[in-house]
Amino acid sequence: MTFLYFDPAMGAMIVQAIVAAIAGVLLFSKNLLLKVKVFLGIIKPKNEEGLFDDIEIENSEIEKKDSSDS
Repeated sequence: MTFLYFDPAMGAMIVQAIVAAIAGVLLFSKNLLLKVKVFLGIIKPKNEEGLFDDIEIENSEIEKKDSSDS
């Protein structure tokens, strides 16, 4: 019979993987449920443009810098 040797580093890696998997599932499911609720009309999005248009490219700092250099 072969026994596996787990040192403290291996135990820490296993715990870290479990915590990361749980956090990933929770965050993914929260975002997914929010999008489904908005799609079905159960809740209203915060702004009138929609939930998926969070970034305004027109007002970004990079674009302002590029237009002022010309």
